[in-house]
Amino acid sequence: MKKIIHLLIIFSLAAIISCSESTTNSDTETPEETSTEVTKAEGRIEKINFMDDKGIGPINSVIFDETINEEMAKAGEVLYGQMCSACHKIDVNFIGPAQKGVLERRSPEWIMNMILNPQEMVEKNATAKSLLEEFNNVEMTDMGLTEEQARSVLEYFRTL
Repeated sequence: MKKIIHLLIIFSLAAIISCSESTTNSDTETPEETSTEVTKAEGRIEKINFMDDKGIGPINSVIFDETINEEMAKAGEVLYGQMCSACHKIDVNFIGPAQKGVLERRSPEWIMNMILNPQEMVEKNATAKSLLEEFNNVEMTDMGLTEEQARSVLEYFRTL
């Protein structure tokens, strides 16, 4: 009987210790979508926040109004349906990544630069290169959208 009690105590302590270790590890981890580790040439590992990445292209700053511009979002939804939906789905990864929650994973500037400048982005931007690899090296097509059209698509993404 004493052995059973001792075993129960040992298993209980082991369970408590393992639970407390997993709690402390999850508190310090960063979501995979918003940051990653990149090895530098000097051998250092550095954390990069994807939300700080503005990409490469004509867009340096995007300022959202407090409320969604419904007219712009509707125009963006139409453009998305015509130009983007062959490769992108809202809720699931397809040929390209799912769009729902993209503004939680990427900066608005990065998204617009990817829409407007996809070739240079996959050549020079680490995040775009990584996505290219993840999605079987299928490059995003330059659809020839204007900045105003890309901004409408971005406004539509705010509604997802």
